[in-house]
Amino acid sequence: MKLPYAEPFRIKMVEEISQSTREQREIWLQEAHYNLFNLKSSQVFIDLLTDSGTGAMSDKQWGELMTGDESYAGSRSFEKLQKQVEKLTGFQFLLPVHQGRAAENVLFSTMIKENDIIPGNSHFDTTKGHIEFRKAHAVDCTIDEAFDIENLHPFKGNLDVQKLEKVYQSYPKEQIPFCLITITCNTSGGQPVSLENIKAVKNLSDQYGIPVIFDAARFAENAYFIKQREENYKNWSIKEICKEMFSYGIGMTMSSKKDGLVNIGGFIALNDEEIFRKASNFTIIYEGFITYGGMAGRDMAALAQGLDEATEFPYLESRISQVELLGNLLIEYGIPVQKPIGGHAVFLDALKFLPNIKREEFPAQTLALEIYKEAGIRGVEIGTILADRDPETRENRYPKLELVRLALPRRTYTDNHIRYIAAADRPCLDHAPVASNRSDICSRFPVRPRQCKTPVAPLSRPPARHADNATPDWSASSPSAPDSPSKTRQIPRRDGSCKHRRPDGPPHKTHSHAPDLFF
Repeated sequence: MKLPYAEPFRIKMVEEISQSTREQREIWLQEAHYNLFNLKSSQVFIDLLTDSGTGAMSDKQWGELMTGDESYAGSRSFEKLQKQVEKLTGFQFLLPVHQGRAAENVLFSTMIKENDIIPGNSHFDTTKGHIEFRKAHAVDCTIDEAFDIENLHPFKGNLDVQKLEKVYQSYPKEQIPFCLITITCNTSGGQPVSLENIKAVKNLSDQYGIPVIFDAARFAENAYFIKQREENYKNWSIKEICKEMFSYGIGMTMSSKKDGLVNIGGFIALNDEEIFRKASNFTIIYEGFITYGGMAGRDMAALAQGLDEATEFPYLESRISQVELLGNLLIEYGIPVQKPIGGHAVFLDALKFLPNIKREEFPAQTLALEIYKEAGIRGVEIGTILADRDPETRENRYPKLELVRLALPRRTYTDNHIRYIAAADRPCLDHAPVASNRSDICSRFPVRPRQCKTPVAPLSRPPARHADNATPDWSASSPSAPDSPSKTRQIPRRDGSCKHRRPDGPPHKTHSHAPDLFF
């Protein structure tokens, strides 16, 4: 008999979390000015705001915290981290920093100047912010399939090579300091980039004399998808795939709070000594001495161990299977999500969820607020608010997708938590929020002076949706999901079965003010 799957770890310590009433949550949201970032952690039952620095460390990592070397220069912890990074990536030169955006700040201070063009695959908001702060321009070259949530393309994080070449042809190479490949691509739904695409981008970039840099916060998850979905690499280890990926670039920025499995930290890794020496000066100015940067020695030691653990197949199988479980449960309930399911999060399509809310009235943020009010679950908007305004015209930038990201911390929640999350999202679809007069929807944005003048009509209930399992054959670990049930609400039991309950309560009344989001 084939035994059911079991996680390759056991739990040593737990942290108490508390539930709340809907009435409490509505008051807390009002006090937080409808900004989910302003909520206290004690006001959140299941926190899916981010997977950054919110996971659990292993016993070996905790052991490293006790033995870390806090020497100001040349510590043993730095040496251990440098060896681990070089072993995984092939990059010789290492600059520790306190987190990923600090890595961007240091490296971009070295490489980017005013009016430069930075092509890539759907730059994240902090990345774009660091580029635009320097009066340069981020150009999205992601494949079009990434913006069709029903398309099952296995590598929706891929760059469109034709779009990229058009950028290369439109500007002199001196104006394009590098091409940035984000693995996995967060903004397009946690979607991976294939090794075939990385090679193609590298070959094209070499023709134009432009180096390739990786935003590698979730590089291990990207390697897992390559192993699962690219036939040529199915027999490779995760560590072998990682080294192969990085061989096509001159360097990387890293937020170690993701696939480093630590609560704080980041780094820059390079093979270009000239860039390393220039970046070292900015590291000293912004972060600290070059052998600790913004990190304590004990944190560097924990990170070295975490990088080793994060690139083991059993851990990645457990991690990504849990994300797939959430995604497939939501699909079963008829919730519109980005397909196929990404590596670190499930992304809800707010435009399909709330079709009657206009783009300028932030449908993804509205949906995120409703999910919190329903069940105390905190997600985050990946849409118009994250895209921010154009720095020159000050007009809203409307991305192709309006998403709510439910990011799962690593090794943190159980599968019962996952089933709770899925069940809690169903009522939001069953009775979509009624939009009251939202003429002041933009009034709480101090950096967004425009007001939306036209009230939105009340939302009608969306039609029932039926969705087949979105996981193709190349994802063997995901459970199959039947067609969406009827209008009844499914409540998962501990054993995985479901009972049915009619949606209860009247339609929810949504807020009349937009949130103040500060990224």
